[in-house]
Amino acid sequence: MAWLFLVVAGLLEIVWATALKFSNGFTRLTPTVIALTTAWASFWFLSLAIRKIPIGTAYAVWVGIGAVGVAVVGMLWFKESRDFWRLFFIGLIVLGVAGLKLVSRDERL
Repeated sequence: MAWLFLVVAGLLEIVWATALKFSNGFTRLTPTVIALTTAWASFWFLSLAIRKIPIGTAYAVWVGIGAVGVAVVGMLWFKESRDFWRLFFIGLIVLGVAGLKLVSRDERL
């Protein structure tokens, strides 16, 4: 269950970061409310996950999910660069997150 909480936290990080872009510096009400609400929820799910997952692993996975997700949103929604090196290094983040999950030694999961 802790890993599910962590994935939800990461997905919510993608939502709040994207909403932050649309908030135009917190000048637009709806995206601002979405950004703040989903940021709070993301932190809450992260706090649930770190009850059982080591903080270093959980934080790295949370940031990784958010970073890769926001990069993908940027490429698809905001037409950001999709050049080889950008995709290559995003792929390295994915490998790192997967590797952390594979080597996690927390038996309580």
